[in-house]
Amino acid sequence: MSRRARMLFALLLAPAMFLATFGKALADDAQRWAVNMPKGVTPVSNAIYDIHMIIFWICVVIAVGVFGVMFYSMYAHRKSKGAVAANFHENTTAEIVWTVIPAVLLIVMAIPATSALLQVYDASEAEMDVKVTGYQWKWQYEYLGQDVSFMSELATPESEIYNTAPKSQYYVQEVSEPLVIPANTKVRFLITAKDVIHSWWLPDLGVKKDAIPGLVNETWAYVNEPGIYRGACTELCGQGHAFMPVVVNVLEKEAYNSWLAEKKEAAAAERELSKKTFTMDELMAQGKEAYDRSCAACHQVNGQGIAGVFPSMIGGAITTGDITSHIDIVVNGKAGTSMQAFGGQLSEVDIAAIVTYERNAWGNNTGDIVQPIDILKHKQGQ
Repeated sequence: MSRRARMLFALLLAPAMFLATFGKALADDAQRWAVNMPKGVTPVSNAIYDIHMIIFWICVVIAVGVFGVMFYSMYAHRKSKGAVAANFHENTTAEIVWTVIPAVLLIVMAIPATSALLQVYDASEAEMDVKVTGYQWKWQYEYLGQDVSFMSELATPESEIYNTAPKSQYYVQEVSEPLVIPANTKVRFLITAKDVIHSWWLPDLGVKKDAIPGLVNETWAYVNEPGIYRGACTELCGQGHAFMPVVVNVLEKEAYNSWLAEKKEAAAAERELSKKTFTMDELMAQGKEAYDRSCAACHQVNGQGIAGVFPSMIGGAITTGDITSHIDIVVNGKAGTSMQAFGGQLSEVDIAAIVTYERNAWGNNTGDIVQPIDILKHKQGQ
């Protein structure tokens, strides 16, 4: 067999060998190997997908036509056949054709694109409103008119992040509490931020909107299918940007109404807890849970912080010094630094527990106890 024949045989055999070896794995994990955009579960995402496919196939037809003519010309008019290049200047007919055809194509593409854009921006007649606020590096969801709000933070354990434990199926895609909305309901999202620019992105819902401090953007979704949908922040927002997932749980309306009623009861109970006097053990247990959830990303679980970036909680002037200053920096943050104001993010119970925990953990042992009523009075300037 000649060298050329062997090369041709190898080229023909290679695809079959590849499919035999990897075909089953590819079929078993088709979603991971998908290269097209998802169709989604909302009218907007479907409209975006449809316009994407229309433009794609127009581009395919153009590519086939252009490359077909090019390859034919190269073959039929090659030098080995004695072809001689034509020598001419200007051709009115050709110029008209290659001007009119692109213009017509642009008009054809503009019609469905404009219709899709009008649909994307039509947030009118929404049945409910949810305010979405981006923080470094978490989301706050507030159900307007329902007196329900909560923080949604990364739930992936540090053991997975630092490779001391196997990574789960939804690595850095799980949150402490997902946004919950009802199916078959038009929901308007009012999106803003408290610190830097973030971007709230959910591909299955066809939603991507920047969260900008001092500005409220709006978008909407009408989800047809109950389920859990995942996205992320898509605006580089700092060192924790990769750990800021978005998770939305869409429930049937009856299940959503039950969930909302439970959240209202929990919010009312949380307000009542602000009047309760807790023991040191209760505050330390609650404080550790709240600290690990909201503070450990910067100051570390062991309280050692990151040298030159985030201060240590061990024996520091804040955690062992004046207790009022400690409360103030947790409630109001510190301007010009990465220390956020947690007064609007956490409950009085959580803040009291965190301050108590920080003042008595890691060997600080000040013996100080802060009660929720102390936090409430501080917020009120008393």
